[in-house]
Amino acid sequence: MNAARRVVIASRLFPPEVSAGAFRLGALARASTRRGDAVRVLTTVPPPHAPQIDDHDGVDVSRWPVLRDAGGNVRGYVQYMSYDVPLLVRLLGTRFDVLVAESPPTTGLVAVVVAALKRRPVVYYAADVWTDGVISMGAPRFVVAVMRWMERAVLRRARAIISVSDEVTERLELLGADSARITTVGNGIATDVFAPDVVPVQADAPYFVYTGTMSEWQQPDVFVRALHLLADEAPDVRIAFFGQGSVVPALRALAEEIVPGRVDFGGVIPPADSARWIRGAVGSLVSIVPGIGYDFARPTKTFAAASVGTPVIFAGPRTGAALVEGADLGIATAFSPEAVADAMRALLRQAEDGTTERKRPERSSWARDTVSLDAVAERVAQVVTDVARD
Repeated sequence: MNAARRVVIASRLFPPEVSAGAFRLGALARASTRRGDAVRVLTTVPPPHAPQIDDHDGVDVSRWPVLRDAGGNVRGYVQYMSYDVPLLVRLLGTRFDVLVAESPPTTGLVAVVVAALKRRPVVYYAADVWTDGVISMGAPRFVVAVMRWMERAVLRRARAIISVSDEVTERLELLGADSARITTVGNGIATDVFAPDVVPVQADAPYFVYTGTMSEWQQPDVFVRALHLLADEAPDVRIAFFGQGSVVPALRALAEEIVPGRVDFGGVIPPADSARWIRGAVGSLVSIVPGIGYDFARPTKTFAAASVGTPVIFAGPRTGAALVEGADLGIATAFSPEAVADAMRALLRQAEDGTTERKRPERSSWARDTVSLDAVAERVAQVVTDVARD
């Protein structure tokens, strides 16, 4: 009888943290376990606000304390190093047949170095392109050059590369990745959690909802400014924000200044609660700032809304807009308060005339057939299996 493959996943993000990265790696760990693999995850101690999880479905999860920013994120060079430096020692002391490393490239670099010493293969999970990210944030030229070198080094040395979209695949190839080693698997959402039959939140007034990260890349203040434009004609409409991020303090201050009492901040909540809030909303709000290096992004927020059948307002570049328009998932609009306010008006009318409920089954069915997290995880697990067999 063959021994179980020893699969190690190295990532700063893993459930119970609430993030797209944690969800996809949790699903991968479960999928690999179902295949009979012995899965060990080297991750971090979750922040205090993370929901409790008592069981990881047979996955061996090893956690290490790390530095986090004020919002509880492992975000920033010092925070990354607090995970990556101990990871080097942890990996050296861990036996594995194949190593799966999640971005950032600093983690990928540690993974490929240790894997080379042990003569074992690495699968690099590229959820985005970090070189583009540091450029978009206006990082110094030296920092961009270092990040580009690290990312290229990881891509050259990984036995296989997982990409979440065709657009990310194109960016990886421009960085020098061998297209023959890239598998584009798509992004996914837990369609069993985000389902159209979840019990919606019963609010006293109609509301729009924003869930997930609030950072410079999303600039969700565009939605608060849009609500301000609707203040007189729709005095009872609200926005509920759930999640965390670097712009939350500024967002709170803006909301209190221009629409006092109309915007709620609920912090990080469990996925099941997020599904209920999205299910009860007039629309789910999604944004990506155009022209800062993330024009290729297809935010997971879009999939979460589609999975429960709630329409999306997407403010941002063409890639995300094309997804929303092509699958009739809601309204894609320019990244401006005026355009977003028009989209809010349209969704308020659709909620009143029955269009939203009429389209809910179709949108949910699209998500179930197209972006199931379990289906994506199975595709990644197959890549891991193939690499381990080589």
